[in-house]
Amino acid sequence: MKREVIQTKDGSTTIHLEEWNESYHSKHGAIQEAKHVFIKNGLSLFEGKTVSILEIGFGTGLNAFITFLEAPVLKQKIDYVGVEAYPVASEEILSMNYVEELAAQNQLEVFKKMHESNWNDKVALNEFFSLTKRQQFFQDIDDVFQFDLIYFDAFGYRVQPELWSTEIFRKMYNALKTDGVLVTYAARGVVKRSMIEVGFKVEKLEGPPGKREMFRAFK
Repeated sequence: MKREVIQTKDGSTTIHLEEWNESYHSKHGAIQEAKHVFIKNGLSLFEGKTVSILEIGFGTGLNAFITFLEAPVLKQKIDYVGVEAYPVASEEILSMNYVEELAAQNQLEVFKKMHESNWNDKVALNEFFSLTKRQQFFQDIDDVFQFDLIYFDAFGYRVQPELWSTEIFRKMYNALKTDGVLVTYAARGVVKRSMIEVGFKVEKLEGPPGKREMFRAFK
């Protein structure tokens, strides 16, 4: 499948899959979307706490890197697990401009380490943030009662509806601790019904730039 690094409307880059007409992040702004969906409406709920996070779709590492940068601001200690079935190639990662766009040049080595670290090994990026990248199909996730927060950032329902199934959301529900939270950019009725079927309480929130709505779900 042909892949191309493109610039989104907020200046940050993403990867576009031509055959699917699908991108890893919103064309309206990759960084804006990540901050709105996953930080403002997810991570910020756990200010001042130790947080275990599961990301569904590690991709370019943008969500993990922004979370790393936000953790000191929110006074958090974070154990981050990113699941990805098809890791992004190193040459594509080097094309991403997140370090510059986030004005985080002093953390360039951390961004590199995120991508250079071995898959399935837990790596301490500093005393407050550890990262484990798992190369795994989402259907094979079997964690139980492990996470406080899930970033659900799979490719869209239009191109991969099987990743938004009741089966997958049951796995997400099982992976969360009691009172755990799942946030996603999605806002389709079929997705909401699957979430509710497995036990989630779902609320609709204002979406990121270019998208009217998004979901947040509670266990």
